[in-house]
Amino acid sequence: MTSKKVDGNSALKVNKGIEQPPVINPYMSNFYKKNRVRQLTLEDYLNGILSSDLTVLSQAITLVESSRPEHREVAREIVQRCQEVAGESMRIGITGVPGAGKSTFIEAFGRLFTESGHKLAVLAIDPSSEKSKGSILGDKTRMEKLSADKNAFIRPSPSGGSLGGVARKTRESIVLCEAAGYDVIFIETVGVGQSETAVHSMSDFFLLLMLSGAGDELQGIKRGIMEMSDLIAITKADGNNIDKAFLAKALYSNALHLFPPTGSGWVPSALTSSAITGSGLEEIKQKIFEYFDLTRKNGFYYKKREEQARFWMYETINEEIKNRFYANHTIRRRLEEYEKLVTTGRMGSFAAASELLKLYNEKWK
Repeated sequence: MTSKKVDGNSALKVNKGIEQPPVINPYMSNFYKKNRVRQLTLEDYLNGILSSDLTVLSQAITLVESSRPEHREVAREIVQRCQEVAGESMRIGITGVPGAGKSTFIEAFGRLFTESGHKLAVLAIDPSSEKSKGSILGDKTRMEKLSADKNAFIRPSPSGGSLGGVARKTRESIVLCEAAGYDVIFIETVGVGQSETAVHSMSDFFLLLMLSGAGDELQGIKRGIMEMSDLIAITKADGNNIDKAFLAKALYSNALHLFPPTGSGWVPSALTSSAITGSGLEEIKQKIFEYFDLTRKNGFYYKKREEQARFWMYETINEEIKNRFYANHTIRRRLEEYEKLVTTGRMGSFAAASELLKLYNEKWK
């Protein structure tokens, strides 16, 4: 096939285009310079937190959650100063099986506290995707009424795949919220699993939410989590589910009596509740107040706080050592080399770990 020359009158002629405008508005840099947020000082953070400024409190928690060394340094100082003025709050850990309706329960239950004059902070840990490392952080969306409550503060945080790191950051966030005047703290966990142990180590009262009518109730929960629980609430006890909820309550009540006595002198029990009708919520709240009244009188509340402080000192040391190990230049340079030796079978995992630890220890001799 022979090609034909295209003349100037042909519709196939391609006209020269015009130069495209830049993708970014050139005037935006001037806009950001004029509207740049002033960098807060340590005193700004402290004054803002103590005056219950939600914007400053949120910014301080963001510093706590940051992994940047310069942010961690400032956050550590803020937490230390706030620790001196943090009050005796009620730290309540809340967990439950999938589908138990934790967010719906927390919204309805939390409003009982705010309506009676308490200031409530909800610290929710959202699971992060193992693939994208992102989190939905949708708790504020699911708790619309509580989010609009002037006496409530909701802060979802991503787990980031690190249970220990999130637990430490959550505990530091608790201190900031207490310094800001929040006397009731809800710590909502990802779900029934490993995170419950960490949340139990930073809460005074542990509430377990269970769902009835999902098969053999006692098979749906680990014994360890039931032993940690101070109260079991059977959720969604409304409509056609009421009879199943009362049956589940009887089963759990019998199971709780098989466990050894608690060190607090408290006898755990099971109750039914409905976030839709509100039934049972006031009874759960009354149980929680009875627990705090008992443990403060017999001294267990203060003893447990001391044990938690000691536990988190060692946890912080362990995490800091791990972070320093992986941040070491020698380790970072040799880590990939040892990974190849392990994955190709030329060296055992334990031998490789020992040699890397030896390299790290030699630096500190």
